[in-house]
Amino acid sequence: MTGPLTGPRLDGKVALITGASGGIGAATARLFAREGARLIVTDIRRNRLTALTEEIAEETGAEIVSACLDVSSAGQWDEVITTVRERFGALHVLVNVAGLLDWPGIEDTREDRWNRIIDVNQKGTWLGMKAAMPLLRATGNASVINTSSVLGLVGSGAAAAYQASKGAIRLLSKTAAVEYARQGVRVNSLHPGVIATPMIQDLLDEQGDQQPDIVRTPMRRAGHPDEIASAALFLAADESSYVTGTELVVDGGLTAH
Repeated sequence: MTGPLTGPRLDGKVALITGASGGIGAATARLFAREGARLIVTDIRRNRLTALTEEIAEETGAEIVSACLDVSSAGQWDEVITTVRERFGALHVLVNVAGLLDWPGIEDTREDRWNRIIDVNQKGTWLGMKAAMPLLRATGNASVINTSSVLGLVGSGAAAAYQASKGAIRLLSKTAAVEYARQGVRVNSLHPGVIATPMIQDLLDEQGDQQPDIVRTPMRRAGHPDEIASAALFLAADESSYVTGTELVVDGGLTAH
């Protein structure tokens, strides 16, 4: 059992966050830095990633490095993990945030777009765990947080490729949790609802509070990236030491009915 919290919740931990220049990834990186983590942040958008890294270092004094990463590339994952090993010597937390959204349904989804969504969302999550697991296992007390979605739990009648990938992340996380439960690595999936991020901001600006998923959300509002980051912090920190193989749903009640 863990004792009472007496300081920063991630003090001494090294965390790797993908998709770090987006809304949820950036919020998670900022919060983890404030809670004492040493960070490696990755994204495919180099300029935005560099700006974020400089901002976090200036605001928090955290040790943080950045690396450009296409999560669908096994070779690039190997390079990032080599950087982690050489710079920090350990890895305690992996947060797979990087992802793409596509709205078309079954008949309207193009094959090339299907392949890209699956490559980034589903394959990218698997590649991240595959590459990072030796370092994570070596700590004896590690956490993997895979970002799924409420659309990995329920159907919407659209977003065929996105939903397929997010449902796969849910079960991929469960099977990894079982595989590594006795090797000191916890694996959980995080399921945001409607979150006001750049990925869907145009839609929220256009439809406002009448956006259908917000209307169906009992809290009747979109969530904030900081609210997802707080959930990720719980899963990363030692107070969730007995939590593995579960879905943490942060959706304002959307899937409650």
